[in-house]
Parts: sequence; C-alpha cells; structure tokens
Amino acid sequence: MVAWLFAIATLPIFGILAYWLLGSERLRRKVGRRRRRVADLLARYKHHAEQRSHTHDERLELHLPPDQLGIARLAERLAHMPAAPGNEVLILEEANATYAALEESLRAARQHIHLEYYIWQPDETGRHFRDLVIERARAGVACRLLLDAVGCRRIRRAFLRPLLDAGVHVAFFLPLWVFTLRKRYSLHLRNHRKIAVIDGQTAFLGSQNIGDEYRGRLRRLSPWYDTHVRVQGPAALFIQQTFAEDWYQATRERLDSAACFPEPQRLGNSVVQVLPTGPDQAESTLAQIVFAAVSSAQTSIRIATPYFAPDVAVRMALAHACYRGVRVSLLLPTRSDSRLSLWAARSFYRELLAVGVEVHEYDAGVLHSKIVTVDDRWCMVGSANMDVRSFRLNFEVTALIYDPAVAAGLGRSIDEFCRYARRVQGRDLRQRGVLRQIGEGAARLFAPLL
Repeated sequence: MVAWLFAIATLPIFGILAYWLLGSERLRRKVGRRRRRVADLLARYKHHAEQRSHTHDERLELHLPPDQLGIARLAERLAHMPAAPGNEVLILEEANATYAALEESLRAARQHIHLEYYIWQPDETGRHFRDLVIERARAGVACRLLLDAVGCRRIRRAFLRPLLDAGVHVAFFLPLWVFTLRKRYSLHLRNHRKIAVIDGQTAFLGSQNIGDEYRGRLRRLSPWYDTHVRVQGPAALFIQQTFAEDWYQATRERLDSAACFPEPQRLGNSVVQVLPTGPDQAESTLAQIVFAAVSSAQTSIRIATPYFAPDVAVRMALAHACYRGVRVSLLLPTRSDSRLSLWAARSFYRELLAVGVEVHEYDAGVLHSKIVTVDDRWCMVGSANMDVRSFRLNFEVTALIYDPAVAAGLGRSIDEFCRYARRVQGRDLRQRGVLRQIGEGAARLFAPLL
C-alpha cells in the first residue's frame, strides 16, 4: 500500500497506470454466467480426487500425531485438500537427477501427460523435453502443456509448432493478449507452479523449471540448486486436481474422466497433503500455514528460500519461536537472478539477528530450493518463496510431507549447505555503507511487487 501511494503521489500518471495494470491481488475463477458451472466442475474434481484416494475411508488420526493433525486440518480447511496416506516420496535435489526421473516417467506414460511450468526455456533442455513430449504424443498418449504467459514469454510460435503438429494441447495461463476494459488480468498474478502428472499415478512438483540454467550451464548462475518431489500414490490425484483446475481456467476443457483420476496404488508410508495457493483464495493460505508451522515447532525450524520478504505475522512467529528456545535457521543465496529481491531480503537481517535467528548466505551457487522443515518430523517443499508475492500474488503449489525420514533428510541437506555458507553476524550489518543501507531500504519498500 505504501509503495503504491508513493508511486501515485510522485508520478501520478505513471503510478495510476501501473496500479491499473498491476494493482489487483485477486483473481476470481467463478465469474459471470459460468459461475455455477465452474463451481460444479471444481467440486467434481475435489470429489474425484477424494473418492479415489479413499482419504475418508481411513482415520487420519491413525497416521499423524496431534500437532501434525492440527496442521493437516488447518490446511484442509483453507485449501480444501485433505492429507492422503500411503504415498511413496522421492526427494530430488540435483537437476540432472530430477530431469532423469521426469524423463523416465514421461517415457513410461500410457494414457496422458499433464505438464504445467512457470518457465520453459526454448533452449537445448527445453527442446529435449519438447521432443520427448512429441514422441509420446505420436505414440498415442494424450499430452497437455500449460505455460505461464510471462514466465514463458521467450517461447515463439516456431518452438510450439512441432508440438501442435503432433497433437499436443498447449495453453498459456492468463495470456497478456487477452486484455480489454471488460476483461482485465493483473499482469503480476502469475502461475508459478511446476507440475507434472503422468497417468494420474505419478506426479512431480517443486522449484525446478525447464531450461539450461537449472543445470548450471550459465556461468553467472552456476551451479544452480533446486529441490523437487516425486509423489506416487493417492496424493498424486490432488496434484492432478490442481492441474485440472488450472487447465480449465486456461482452456475451459474439462478433465474429469476416470482416466484422469484412476484408482491409486498405495506404495509407501508417507502422508502427503497438496496445498495449492493463489490469488483466487480469499485467505492468505500459505502465510497462515507457514505461521502455523513456525508456531508449532518445538526444537528446530529450518527455512531455505531464494527470496525472503515475509509479512509481519511470519516475522513475529519466527521471533516467538526463538524466544521459546527453538533453533531457527534461515538459508539464503548470496547470488541471485534478482538482485533487488536479494537486497530486500537483507533489509530484514537486523531484526532477525536481534531475536536469535541464524542467517546463512550460500555463495557457492544459486540456491533456488523452497523448503521448510519442522522439528525433523515434517516438512514443506514446493514452488513458493518466503515472500509476499508467493503468499498473495502467485499461484503456487506446496507439498506438506508428514514423514520424519523425509523431513530429517531435508534437514541434513540444509545443514550441509549451512556448513559451507557464510553466517551473517551483527558486525557485518554495522559495516555496511550508507548507500547500501539506502538501497536495501528502497528494495524493502517494493518487496510486495518483486
């Protein structure tokens, strides 16, 4: 609000125009004459996923302790996605391993492939996966590709033509060219999700897009670290539900057949809850879940994120956790693809260090993972950053994984990064120059729009 008032007061014409283009923080999926039909369809997706996963046939109390059960119930009430037991979870922390697992699943597809990405670069990596999708489409697999209109703005018609010729259905989420006085999308309400669903049985989500830079092939942004999750089991249906809702938003095509929501196999012991969040929700769901996670921690809370600009409530929860004796560790990168976001994050260091938060900056690469671990007992992994944009403006998807083995493994990974990172001390802040302090303060002012 302060940023918008400042812009409008200092540059009235530009400020008003910018607010008209970017000021909206809400997107209503249920609009106009289609309201009832859209509501019925979304309810049907939810019914399909819940019915197939049999989440209501098993008492969740048998799988989760009381504190985690409270988190699961809160997330279900806010995002309308129940926790699903019986999943096998594979954590992927290296780009080539993620791409190899994704490629293996794509080659094994028999019925359909659903892909949704914020960024899909038209480079060597992008062409490789494009050609793989084309190959599966020509083999009779129904393939759908949903891309964000801003994140994939480099893609041209020549890159898409082979996909379309092979019968792949391609759509762009909130396209910029659909822009009139009667139908206007705020340009910064973007789909930041990274989703792949194969045959409704295997699903991927996390922080890794498709492109050469994520393999560390760009010297300025190398090496690049992401964390992705492969889920096999009932929870894959809720990732499918998320894709189906976004696909309908973009194309008005219904994906509610039995083939999209098959009977799941129970392959593991992990309880997984899919948390789709975005500006179509009245509540700031992700911020509330992060607040609850930090508030419920008893021994430790670890956060790894490339962009850090949390709201007041989350900062208060971090301080309260430190006062209760909880060890709070924050891992951020020194190098970033957004220098302004990096400066905004550093503007919070003073108040974090004052309450006892351990702040580490990793400078041996670009840390792009988005992870929260709580007491080494459960964790959050997904596409969302720890900032206002992810909390309020972007469409994100996060997996809440209630599995001590998975949470402890991710905790060890963050600790290993911290070993080679620089721990920020109070004296580092006191040695900053005046210009740097002014720059960080200015970046913080515009943090909600970064």
